[in-house]
Amino acid sequence: MAASSRLPAAIRAPFAGRTWREFGYLVIGLPLSCVYFSLSIALVAAGAGLLVTFLGIPVLAGALALCRGFGAVERARARGLLGLDVAPPEPARGRTGGALSWMGATLKSGASWRHLLYALLHMPWAIFAFTVSVAFWMYGWAMFTYPLWQWVFPMYAGQDGIQLYGDRTHAFYLDSPFEIAVTSAVGLLFVLVGPWIIRALTSVDRLMVSGLLGPSRLANRVTELESDRGVVVDTAAADLRRIERDLHDGAQARLVALAMDLGLAKEKLAEDPKAAARMVDEAHGEVKTALQELRDLARGIHPAVLTDRGLDAALSAVASRCAVPVSVDVDLPSRPVPAIEGIAYFTVSELLQNVSKHAEARRAWVDVWRVGDRLLLQVRDDGRGGAETAAGRGLAGLTERLDAVDGILAVDSPAGGPTTITAELPWRA
Repeated sequence: MAASSRLPAAIRAPFAGRTWREFGYLVIGLPLSCVYFSLSIALVAAGAGLLVTFLGIPVLAGALALCRGFGAVERARARGLLGLDVAPPEPARGRTGGALSWMGATLKSGASWRHLLYALLHMPWAIFAFTVSVAFWMYGWAMFTYPLWQWVFPMYAGQDGIQLYGDRTHAFYLDSPFEIAVTSAVGLLFVLVGPWIIRALTSVDRLMVSGLLGPSRLANRVTELESDRGVVVDTAAADLRRIERDLHDGAQARLVALAMDLGLAKEKLAEDPKAAARMVDEAHGEVKTALQELRDLARGIHPAVLTDRGLDAALSAVASRCAVPVSVDVDLPSRPVPAIEGIAYFTVSELLQNVSKHAEARRAWVDVWRVGDRLLLQVRDDGRGGAETAAGRGLAGLTERLDAVDGILAVDSPAGGPTTITAELPWRA
């Protein structure tokens, strides 16, 4: 470990790269904000004044487009100096793709007006942040290094001490070691506190950049819903392929073989009744097997016990088929809507299958309860742990399916166990 990493954070802060990057951000922000403010005010005022003619709209749209360009510069500056990565807002696109359509989309875009608001609000804040940070930071370092001045600037030091200001007639001196030490101590205090003041000032800039120059909450929500819709469509398609494969390889194949056996039995019925009876008996066994496969497939689509008796009975049935003893505790005041109930059932079913296949556990526990407007499911086991939601794992697909309905999957599975997996779903009665 480096020696600098063993120093307290308060002592490392004045020399940390983050402090100097944030200080540079505040210093550069003042001239840039003056440019943003001046151009924005000038162009918006010109556009508003020209609205009585046909030139007002293109000038105003151009001003908003320029503010969007300012926003791109600010996002890049925040990313490089503050480590704040803000996604660009949704672009202003017209329906027809022409210039008039683009101008209309730009003027109607909330993101464009937020960029203009940033250009107007940032200048007064940049003036304040620049003044406070530069004055506090520079004066702190100047006072802290005051004892060095008599060597760096010997013309200001004499027998009366170090001259602070004034001429030969009216001057103020630090004429004792005590005064120099106090000044240096106060400067050290400023130096140690300065990084935290700079950090507090840049936190306001972070809020302004992320709040005004990024995508709107509505746009983020639309993006999330589009992604969730894609997951739902992919999951539904995968389920349909699974059902088709199970029918083709299972019940359908057995029914085809059954039809062939019954046809052969029919042909032998007259000439060899005993062989025909034997073949009919075998076909009867195949019918029972095919019916069981169809029941299992129907249970995989939506079990009847879930529809008829709810989660408690359905999860108890799943637990009885698990390879390890499972305790089930369902405490719900009422039943959620069938869609949420079905997701909860299949979530617990998949988690218990993982317990049976991978956990090497001796026992497992399933708890279901409601908190406010959320349905919580928890599956615990005393197995070897190591469950992950990484891509390519079964839990990753389960996480995506829960995300599609605003659900959450939390996994606590250290190596050596135990494993606790909690799923949270919206409650919709």
